Amino acid sequence: MTFDLYGFGPALAAGTLMTIKLALCALALGLVLGLLGALAKTSPYKPLQWLGGTYSTIVRGIPELLWVLLIYFGTVQLLRNVADWLGLESLELNAFAAGTIALGLCFGAYATEVFRGAILAIPKGHREAGLALGMSKPHIFLRLILPQMWRIALPGLGNLFMILMKDTALVSVIGLEEIMRNAQIAVTHSKQAFTFYAVAAIIYLGLTILAMIGMYYLEKRASRGFVRSAQ
Repeated sequence: MTFDLYGFGPALAAGTLMTIKLALCALALGLVLGLLGALAKTSPYKPLQWLGGTYSTIVRGIPELLWVLLIYFGTVQLLRNVADWLGLESLELNAFAAGTIALGLCFGAYATEVFRGAILAIPKGHREAGLALGMSKPHIFLRLILPQMWRIALPGLGNLFMILMKDTALVSVIGLEEIMRNAQIAVTHSKQAFTFYAVAAIIYLGLTILAMIGMYYLEKRASRGFVRSAQ
């Protein structure tokens, strides 16, 4: 084995960068969906509760791999029909966009429950105190609820993000050249299955360790004011 992994070293490096980009984009989408889902489930309005509960139940009840396939192939057919209706040559959803939507959708469903638990953990007296001070409900949410919810939810969100990074391997089935896809291509050409799958495992482990370090500092920063007030 040469130092550049039979010439596939650059491809694995590019796959690692693609995995990071996919995970971060899916994280951004998932956080938005999770927050909206949690607000819907904790809303006093029954239709919103039903909507949030339906979203989290359906998405969590179907494997992530199926969501990747359904969104990719379903949107391909839908965009073809739209293109035909508009008289356009073609409309396409690439593998990166489909993977981002699928993984973000799944992350958001689980994040909904994390955020919901964090919201319910905040004493009602904090909201009542905000109202007594004449604060509006949006102001109460932004200044009182959101910072506390973020601190409480961070450990759970960190675990979900580490799972999300490993789930990016599922997008290889639709052709996105991330870590696993490039490792499989390398195995096909070099016939060194153990070598390249071991390298892929080491890369995923390295990314997980970096994520753990990042989450440690985020949790430490989010808890600074809370720790001081508790002393």
